[in-house]
Amino acid sequence: MHKIDQSIKGIMKHLFSTLLLLMLFSCGKEKVIQLPEINQSKITEVLDISPAYLFYDETKPDSIELNRKNLISTTNWLVNVDKRLNLGQVIPSIRFIQNKKRNAQMHKNKDAKNYYTCHDKSINSLGFIEFTNINYHLEELEDYLKSQNISKYHVLNFNRNGITVNNRSVKMEDLRGLDSTKTKVFLKFDKELSFQEYISYKEHLIKLESSQRNIDNDEFIY
Repeated sequence: MHKIDQSIKGIMKHLFSTLLLLMLFSCGKEKVIQLPEINQSKITEVLDISPAYLFYDETKPDSIELNRKNLISTTNWLVNVDKRLNLGQVIPSIRFIQNKKRNAQMHKNKDAKNYYTCHDKSINSLGFIEFTNINYHLEELEDYLKSQNISKYHVLNFNRNGITVNNRSVKMEDLRGLDSTKTKVFLKFDKELSFQEYISYKEHLIKLESSQRNIDNDEFIY
């Protein structure tokens, strides 16, 4: 089996092309991950890491294969997701490994974080998006809000047709005018969105968060 240590970042720098391919070899079989692309990441280096891989595999009924054999609970986790997968395929596996780390009984490291690995086009190298504190829900947002007795909120809904805010169609640039400093913003994502589309939306949302938008850590996949 292949082994990847903390030098992974330096090795990967040489593996980029127009469509970034992360090529891995396991038991003599070549596997390829097309990493999602972002324009510019705020995080370009992560140390003390261990990787997980979510492969796109057309031969499997659900088209996904999770390899988490190298994950060590006390390290920062780099989760490499093939951008061709959709959220309906990806999120159950993400929730699974999140729970593994959160429920670890021994050797915990409260400072260890989780990141999605991306191709940062501005530097033609790796960039990372942190998702340590994101809680993914497969339940209906409305049921969650009712259970938490939350009555004042905004809902940003991302689907294949575009974006809505409280059921009103908007463009991404319109979100900058959203008054949410005192009102929680909940995110909903269509499970049919590709992981590339999800990461592209997340890149824009990270910029909004820096503008004091009150975006909740609970994200809902429907």
